[in-house]
Amino acid sequence: MSVEERKKQKGKAGKSLKDAMGLYGYMDRYKRIFIPSLLALYTTAALSLAFPYFLSKLIGRSMVAGGGVDAAASKADIISNVNGIVLWLVGALLLQSFITYWRVRGFINSGEGALNEIRSSLFKRMVRLPMNYLTEKRSGELSSRIAGDLAIMRETLITTVPKFGRMIVTLLGGLVVIFLCSWKLSLIMLGSVPVVVLAIAVFGKKIKRYSKATQDALADTNIVVEETIMGIYDTKAFCNEAYEEGRYDSALARFLGVTVDGAKARAAFISFIILVLFSTVAFIVWYGAQMLANGEIDIENYVRFILFSVFVAASLGSVPEIMSQLQVTSGATERIRDLIDEEMEAHYEGDSEVSLVGSIRAEGVGFSYPSRPDGKVLDGVDFEVKTGERVALVGPSGGGKSTVFALLLGFYQGHEGELLFDGKPISEIGLKSLRSSIAVVPQEVLLFGGSIEENISYGRPGASRDEVMEAARQANAHDFISDFEDGYETLVGPRGIKLSGGQRQRVAIARAILADPKILLLDEATSALDSESERLVQSALDRLMEGRTSMIIAHRLSTVRNADRILVLQYGKIVESGSHDELMARTGTYKLLADTQLGD
Repeated sequence: MSVEERKKQKGKAGKSLKDAMGLYGYMDRYKRIFIPSLLALYTTAALSLAFPYFLSKLIGRSMVAGGGVDAAASKADIISNVNGIVLWLVGALLLQSFITYWRVRGFINSGEGALNEIRSSLFKRMVRLPMNYLTEKRSGELSSRIAGDLAIMRETLITTVPKFGRMIVTLLGGLVVIFLCSWKLSLIMLGSVPVVVLAIAVFGKKIKRYSKATQDALADTNIVVEETIMGIYDTKAFCNEAYEEGRYDSALARFLGVTVDGAKARAAFISFIILVLFSTVAFIVWYGAQMLANGEIDIENYVRFILFSVFVAASLGSVPEIMSQLQVTSGATERIRDLIDEEMEAHYEGDSEVSLVGSIRAEGVGFSYPSRPDGKVLDGVDFEVKTGERVALVGPSGGGKSTVFALLLGFYQGHEGELLFDGKPISEIGLKSLRSSIAVVPQEVLLFGGSIEENISYGRPGASRDEVMEAARQANAHDFISDFEDGYETLVGPRGIKLSGGQRQRVAIARAILADPKILLLDEATSALDSESERLVQSALDRLMEGRTSMIIAHRLSTVRNADRILVLQYGKIVESGSHDELMARTGTYKLLADTQLGD
């Protein structure tokens, strides 16, 4: 490995440690619980050393009493002494159990509390990330950060950290005792430590690499599950159950393959450590027996050394498992930290609250999506929409109509030219103020899996039932909602699947009415409806658009005949502009589309 590669690896290790410490900083709020629990951990670990200590005294005294070396009276004294040792041992165990109860409660309370803080921070970060980041990631991948990676951190905080602290105290305390018993035997035992440390260094890197790959593979399986459930209608409609089963099995096979490869490294690591440690203990027992026979150590110190050596070996034997879990946590921490470090949407709050009137102007707007920098979606787009005006965007698919809406909502930055609201550049308007002034009614309405009332009030959280009902009446939705047994409490199901397309559209319109926006963006709001549903939805839309600036994307040109102005967008440019009658009087794209659809 070159010097630069070693520096790079060292830098990554340092970053992982820094990232972990940054995330564990969430424990600060719970330090009044965590610190006493940590102290309790060290106390119970120290008390655990009382067991081999008193046990060695019991065994030593028992061997003396059974050896006939003293008179009967002396044996009676020894038995009385043994009884006293047992009482001390029982007392230490009772105290350890009492402290352990509070220590376990403290670690769980502080650990779960800190994890909730991290979950909350992650979710808040996720919903405020830029649209270009969110569209490049699959939803299952992001949700696995909150589910899978934090589950690993939970295991570490609540189980591995206490185990690590207990191991350190047991190891150090045990080493002190065995040195007091016999420095010669202790040096023999410590001879195995460099071998263990070297094994940790070598195997640790491999385990960390496999652990991270395992979590990535697991995230891929979650993605398949989430996408299949979200698209279950299409899955069943196209009889693609077997296809999805195969896709999931393939993802599981990749996960299993990576897991098995990682298991080989972990198994080799643990087996090697066990071989080294317990071979060392066996050699020490043999060598100590020679020392006992030669009178170099008494029976009580010999027994004590053996018992504490087993405790020390067990502590060192737990190192592979602990280090393996810490390596897994390090990989999970890196992914969580990467998400936290992502830049949030710029100027979300803005310098001040801005109340928009509703005029829009585009001056030479050009745009390419970050994932496709070479493909220009908009190229020098100019238009103006006056307050209260209805302007339609029409044209072939892929012309840039939806991209215009995305830019108006501030989903993407870095476009060429200027977008102005009420004469003010969009860059000077806080995104919260901007989006609070705009309501969108999309073609594919996504309803949340709650009640109808909750979905309507999403336009203005906290709205009263009367306000929700009034919005529903204006959206021609009140009648069908009232027909349901549970009325406004009716659950709409995942993505609103229990409602028809027309019903979902009217709920979305009611949501927009409740939001009371200055600007409306209607994206193919009636294109997928039957004639009766379209009539009800169009009636609600006409009511919604009254007195508001409205921009309408439509492929059905019959829905935009009455627009104040129609903009024809093709290949990222506005190629025609005018009213329906004006555009029909020309020979161009709009007339061609209209003749095809309307038969004029």
